Amino acid sequence: MPGSPTIFDRKLLRARRKRAAALGAETFLLDRVAADMAERLATVTRKFERAVDLGTPADAVRRAVAGKVGSIVAAEPAAHLLDDAFACVAADEEVLPFADGSLDLIVSALALQFVNDLPGTLIQIRRALKPDGLLLAALIGGDSLRELRESFAAAESEIEGGVSPRVAPFADLRDIGALLQRAGFALPVVDTDRITVRYDSVEALMRELRRMGATNILTERRRAPLKRATLTRMADIYAERFADPDERLRATFDIVWLSGWAPHESQQKPLKPGSAARRLADALGTKEISAGEKPDG
Repeated sequence: MPGSPTIFDRKLLRARRKRAAALGAETFLLDRVAADMAERLATVTRKFERAVDLGTPADAVRRAVAGKVGSIVAAEPAAHLLDDAFACVAADEEVLPFADGSLDLIVSALALQFVNDLPGTLIQIRRALKPDGLLLAALIGGDSLRELRESFAAAESEIEGGVSPRVAPFADLRDIGALLQRAGFALPVVDTDRITVRYDSVEALMRELRRMGATNILTERRRAPLKRATLTRMADIYAERFADPDERLRATFDIVWLSGWAPHESQQKPLKPGSAARRLADALGTKEISAGEKPDG
């Protein structure tokens, strides 16, 4: 969508993911999301003939849902780097190449949190779906990595006299639910899965984030190298505030799940006001009180 702020450096995101693959990608979050996605799709009593996996790094989701779809295509900006058994197409999550009404299912795992124009992407997804087509996606959101964010902010304020953005801002459930409705999805559902991971040290956490391709890609990030004194103080603050009794450190990951259907006449619709066949007061066995009338008592 023209005029949307550029929060994320998406060219840098692709470079970081390439580096992560070279280091040996850490996939425990992705593997968990892929398994959960397969379970969620298993509750839908239909098979989706044409599906797209949008932006998901690696093939965990495609392998997990393959039995639920007729065919699935990986859509990823660096599709030529994907090494799996599924068809691939070069596509950026912000500019989708799919014809309107051409897909039965779009899934996405741990990718949409780095889209600059999420409202525009959701609108494009809804248009690409056939009537009664489904979007099912999971993204990092909520209070994810709040421990790291707070520790960095306190250390930089103390050592450098100012704070620079180190951890990406994440959308919450209410924001995403509103965006699904704004994009025109029917029956939107949003929920969250909180995962707490424990580490021996801040260094171990940061190494794992590099192997996830999830380090800082904010366009407003500070370009100067991180001072050793700041990093040392950040680690001390993290240990002081977020260590368990056994001295291991907690890190929070909130996985926000969203689903919505492209509108179709067969879908359940809310009742019109006044169309109920029975009054709520009758169902509850109480006396109905009109607006402005006070109950006895």
